[in-house]
Amino acid sequence: MTLYMNDEQLVTMEQLETFTIASGKIIFQGASRKEKYEWIEKALKRFMYFTQRKKNRATIKKYIRKMTGYSKAQLKRLVAEMKKTRRINATSSDKRMKFRTRYTTDDVALLAKTDDAHRRLSGPATKKIFEREFSLFHHEAFVRLKNISVAHLYRLRLRRQYLSTTTTFAKTNPTSVPIGERRKPFPDGKPGYIRVDSVHQGDQDKQKGVYHVNLVDEVTQWELVGCVEGISEHFLVPLLEMLLEQFPFRVIEFHSDNGSEYVNYVVAKLLNKLSVEQTKSRPRRSNDNALVEGKNGAVIRKHMGYIHIPREYAAQINDFYQKYFNAYINFHRPCGYATTIVNAKGKEKKIYNVYEPPYEHFKKLSNAHSFLREGVTFEKLDLIAYAMSDNDCAMLMQKAKENLFKSFTD
Repeated sequence: MTLYMNDEQLVTMEQLETFTIASGKIIFQGASRKEKYEWIEKALKRFMYFTQRKKNRATIKKYIRKMTGYSKAQLKRLVAEMKKTRRINATSSDKRMKFRTRYTTDDVALLAKTDDAHRRLSGPATKKIFEREFSLFHHEAFVRLKNISVAHLYRLRLRRQYLSTTTTFAKTNPTSVPIGERRKPFPDGKPGYIRVDSVHQGDQDKQKGVYHVNLVDEVTQWELVGCVEGISEHFLVPLLEMLLEQFPFRVIEFHSDNGSEYVNYVVAKLLNKLSVEQTKSRPRRSNDNALVEGKNGAVIRKHMGYIHIPREYAAQINDFYQKYFNAYINFHRPCGYATTIVNAKGKEKKIYNVYEPPYEHFKKLSNAHSFLREGVTFEKLDLIAYAMSDNDCAMLMQKAKENLFKSFTD
C-alpha cells in the first residue's frame, strides 16, 4: 500500500521547522529518483529558496533532507545545479562511465575456496598458488586469477560473496649449562641449520595438553612438525630423531632456546650420535629464534588453535602431521623469502618479493643436489610434490584435520 502526503499547507519557515522536529525518526521515501528531483525543484521554488536569508535556507534544506533522505553533500550539489540551470535533471545511469568487470563471481568463489583450504595466507602467497594452479597443474579455472594484483586480491576478500562463503615477562636467574654454544647460526645460504621450538596446547582442570614440536630450516624454511604427550626425554628424543631423519638434506646444526627440554644431556647425546652441532639462543637477543617463533603462530596455532587438547590424542595428531600436514606445508604452502637491498648509504633493507613452497626454494639453491641426504633424489621428491595440486593437497589435509578434531569429541 502506497501513502501520499500533501505538504502544501506548510508555507512558513516556522511551520517547516516545527514539522522537521515533530517528525522525529519518521523516514519518508520517494518512489524514484526522478520524483524526488521534481519534488525538490518544486520545493525550492515554492519557498523561494534563493531569495531567503541564510537561516531560512538552512531550515528549508533540513526539511528537504528529512523528506528525501539525501545527505548534506548530495543536496548541496542539487541546489547548485538548480541555481545554475533552473532545473534538476535526473541523468540516466546508463550514460555513466562503467568499467568492464574482470573478475567474476566464479573467481571470487575460487578465491574463497583457496583461502579456506590454506587458512587465508598472505596476498603474495595466495597469488603464487593461483600461478602454480594454472601453469604447473593446468587448472584452467585460474586463468584470470593468475594475473590478479595483490591489492585487488585483498579487495575481492571484502566482497559480500566472499565474506558469506568463507568459513608476559619474568626475570630469571641465569644458570650455567655446559651444553651447546650460545650464538646465532650462520648458514651462509646452505640448508641444514634447524631452528626448533615447542608449542603447548594449554592446560585444563590441572591436566596438561599435548605439545607440538616444530623444526624449521633457516634457509629453505623446510618445516617438520610432530606431537608428543610431554616434553620429557622419554617422549621428546624418539620424536626428534624421527623428524631429523625426515629432512631431505643433511642436518648440520640444531638451534633452540634455553629450555631444559632441549638443553640436556640426553638430547646432546642424540645430536652427537647424528653428528649435529647444538647451539642455543643468546641472552637479550630475542631474534635469535624468531623464525620458528613466527612459524609457531602462522602455521601451528593457525591450524591447531589454542583450545586444550588432552594428552591421549598426541599419537593421533602426530600421525596426522606425518601423513598429511608436513607434506602440505613443504610442497604446497608458499612461504615468503626476503631479498636484501643495500642503499647508497650502506643501509640494508629486506623486501619479501619471493613467494614459493620450501621445496621449490630448495631446488633453486646453487648446487642443491650436493645437499641431499644419501638415498634422497629430486626425482623421488618430485613424485610427492606434483602428485596433486596445491588446492587438492590443502583440501585433503583439511578433511583429515576435520576428522581428527571430530575424533576428540567422539
